[in-house]
Amino acid sequence: VQLVESGGGSVQSGGSLRLSCVASGYTYNRYCMGWFRQAPGKEREEVAAIDSDGSMRYADSVKGRFTISHNAKNTLYLQMNSLKSEDTAMYYCAAAISKWWSLLVRSPSLGYWGQGTQVTVSS
Repeated sequence: VQLVESGGGSVQSGGSLRLSCVASGYTYNRYCMGWFRQAPGKEREEVAAIDSDGSMRYADSVKGRFTISHNAKNTLYLQMNSLKSEDTAMYYCAAAISKWWSLLVRSPSLGYWGQGTQVTVSS
């Protein structure tokens, strides 16, 4: 399984970015996919995810501002609007079998990860 992210960058507070993650090497509908982020000195945290049944969930801090989606070509997106300085972090795309998804932060080896893309929001 390979995950390749793109779309990070620098933006002013209130701006927007769209992250993309191209996935290959597995059957999409068997996996949960999503985005995590990690800011310097902080633990990696889940931002948004789409489960294999199509259900979506978001961290409370991004609800109403971020939207996760995917297309039929195994590309996962994260549309980020109304960005805040506290959204600054390295963003990682991840994929894992659904039953292991909740364990990913503590046990990253249970899933697959992209290389990360930096998002910097200046106030």
